[in-house]
Amino acid sequence: MKARRLRILLLAAVVASLLCSTAFASGGTGDVASVIQSTWTAAAGQIKSVVNNVVFPALDMILAVAFFGKVCMSYFDYRKHGQFEWAGPAILFACLVLALTAPLYIWTILGL
Repeated sequence: MKARRLRILLLAAVVASLLCSTAFASGGTGDVASVIQSTWTAAAGQIKSVVNNVVFPALDMILAVAFFGKVCMSYFDYRKHGQFEWAGPAILFACLVLALTAPLYIWTILGL
C-alpha cells in the first residue's frame, strides 16, 4: 500500500516537473518584441489580402443593402406623410462611399 502511494506521488512529481518548465522566447535572449515584429511582418501580406478580398466586400454589401432598404423606407414614409427624410439615406450613402474607397488609402495610413 505504501509503495503504491509512493509511486503515485513520484509520478505526480515527475509530471509536475515536466509541465512547469520555463519557456524561452527567441532562443533564450528574451527579446519578445522582435519575435512579434517578425511575425507581423510575415503575416502583413496575408492580412492585407484577406481584408481587401473578404472584409471590405462584405462590409460594402451590408451597407449597400442597408442603404437601398433605407431609401425604400424613406420613400414609403414620403408617400404616407408627404415629407422625405434625407438624414438616414445620406449617412448610409456616405458610409458606403467611405467603405468603397477605403482599400485605396487605408494601407498607406497604416504604413503597410
